[in-house]
Amino acid sequence: MLQKKQSLTLSFVFVSLFLSSSLIAGEVHEFSLDNGLKLIVKEDHRAPVVVSQVWYKVGASYEQEGKTGLSHMLEHMMFKGTKKHPPGEFSRIMAVNGASENAFTGTDYTAFFQTLEKSRLYLSFELEADRMRNLILTNKEFLKERQVVAEERRTRTEDRPTSLTSEYFMATAYQTSPYQNPVIGWMNDIQNYTIADLKAWYQRWYAPNNATLVVVGDVEPQAVLALAKQYFGPIKPIKIIPPYQRPEVKQLGLKRITVKLPAKLPYLIMGYKTPVFTTLSKENQWEVYALEVLANILDGGDSARLSKHIVRGEQIATSVGVSYDNFSRLTELFTISGIPTKNHSVSDLEAALRKQIKQLQTMPVDKVELERVKTQLRASQVYELDSIFYQGMKIGLLETVGLDWRLFDSYLDNIKAVTAEQVQAVARKYLIDKRLTIAVLEPQPVKGNK
Repeated sequence: MLQKKQSLTLSFVFVSLFLSSSLIAGEVHEFSLDNGLKLIVKEDHRAPVVVSQVWYKVGASYEQEGKTGLSHMLEHMMFKGTKKHPPGEFSRIMAVNGASENAFTGTDYTAFFQTLEKSRLYLSFELEADRMRNLILTNKEFLKERQVVAEERRTRTEDRPTSLTSEYFMATAYQTSPYQNPVIGWMNDIQNYTIADLKAWYQRWYAPNNATLVVVGDVEPQAVLALAKQYFGPIKPIKIIPPYQRPEVKQLGLKRITVKLPAKLPYLIMGYKTPVFTTLSKENQWEVYALEVLANILDGGDSARLSKHIVRGEQIATSVGVSYDNFSRLTELFTISGIPTKNHSVSDLEAALRKQIKQLQTMPVDKVELERVKTQLRASQVYELDSIFYQGMKIGLLETVGLDWRLFDSYLDNIKAVTAEQVQAVARKYLIDKRLTIAVLEPQPVKGNK
């Protein structure tokens, strides 16, 4: 009776969220400039604020051997100025006008964004258009920033045993896919590429016909289009040569590595190669929704199976998590990671995780549990719509990896339609040893104050 009441409560919460989300969904308008720039404008009139995002179709998965990290390095250098705006001027202008701004690089994209009062949108367009093709790259600034990036890698990856283990795990799991390389790049590559490499990368990818401009907020679409034509319209397109395709070869058996590093605690990562939207035919894309539901059955909050049974119940792990990114260009990994408690070993944790996977493969998910998980998953998606930044990010991400932003129009309905049989089917098909890579961090003595 208690379970039923909880399910009804969650359903009521979701219905309320869904109704409120329809009020903020806003109409989406899509335009294309003569130079190939795609402009997508989404109206959200709740506050006099606007977010502007420029997404470039280039990221770590576009890079070649020996040049890893170039996309991330160029993201840093994009703030180093043009003839019109010297170094630091971009951020100074944004700060004076009360705007927030930043950038990020992923495996398949590099994006720059600003959140502004709506009457200041022209500033974003003016500055972004200027640095799209007019960036000044000097060796002096490059050498300084290269040291910054190298230090970033040291502090975020090389000085963190779990992060470094994850990096080796990815390099082992993928044999030919460019997803084997870290977004920040390998240290040897960072220390050896030159300003000429960076200039060539900038000239090759930063152009209007390789970008999507996303604007979400209290705006009038035709006015935004006019601004885009004014600032971005004069920029000439270039010839874009698609990245060399390096699809992942078929895995023929389980892969296992042990990473020995100075650390206090052991760590386990298990990763299964799984499809994403871009690697499946339209009729088979239900598998992606089933995999996402599966991920949340295992790790969707305190009531999820791994937390309930392995962390709190049997107390085999101090922490455990599941990750699955369905919006990628290439085959992804369904990863499960965790840290065992002092009274248990990594082998104990692996056995416990395999037991949970086996249960999903042999027994269909209970109806009440399935509905609870789907409701939580759908509600979390609706919550994200409250942010104009995440509204823009969903649109920009989909467009940049080669999907249609309209995919989100049917997203909630497709999650709702997932059945217990479909969850069981993808668990049987994809969570198997011949798709699996396992990495174990074996702690070594920590010397001094390292």
